[in-house]
Amino acid sequence: MEPAVIALESIRKYYYMGDFVIKAVDDVTMRIARGEYTAVMGPSGSGKSTVMHLIGCLDSPSEGTIYIEGEDTSELDEEDLAYLRNAKIGFVFQQFNLLMKLNALDNVMTPLMYAGYPLRERRALAEHTLELVGLRDRMKHRPNELSGGQKQRIAIARALVNDPSIILADEPTGALDTVTGEQIMDLFEDINSRGKTVIMVTHDPEVSSRCRRTIHLRDGKIVEDS
Repeated sequence: MEPAVIALESIRKYYYMGDFVIKAVDDVTMRIARGEYTAVMGPSGSGKSTVMHLIGCLDSPSEGTIYIEGEDTSELDEEDLAYLRNAKIGFVFQQFNLLMKLNALDNVMTPLMYAGYPLRERRALAEHTLELVGLRDRMKHRPNELSGGQKQRIAIARALVNDPSIILADEPTGALDTVTGEQIMDLFEDINSRGKTVIMVTHDPEVSSRCRRTIHLRDGKIVEDS
């Protein structure tokens, strides 16, 4: 059997404030198969964003082990973790996190620059990815010249440009109106249909209903996996 693309084994993430312990994630075990489309749901403070940060190697657990494509992330140094984040994981955030001084094309090219691609290849890959998300005609526009939906499409293109196997999205429709949010969800479904593993953190039942699997968190624990 092929190993899970993502596996969390008895993960705990604790924060200490004096003598007080905040159990942000409390003994979570989960496996995500390649190509799954999964929502991680829960109220504010349930631990869902912490789980995403741990999966994305933006933070490390207090206890337990995280495997990405079978690789134990606790055995990786900072350089290896940076490579894993850039090569295997694409991130999409609620507030887009675009570089406001750069146009759409340059924003999408940024991960390729860090990966060491030559300029001509960076440009070709970024143009192709912007075309995939329907924004080839907006390549020279800066973020302040674009709508919220267009900004999120640029952010999605930036997440896709390195051809990662995993896409992590944190409330990707949270800053968008209903119609635009539906369009972005259509785009994620298309991305998943191309074989990407998509994990979406959300508190919105309408968003989670578009996913094929929903993991519910409460107080740092998994309370339902449907």
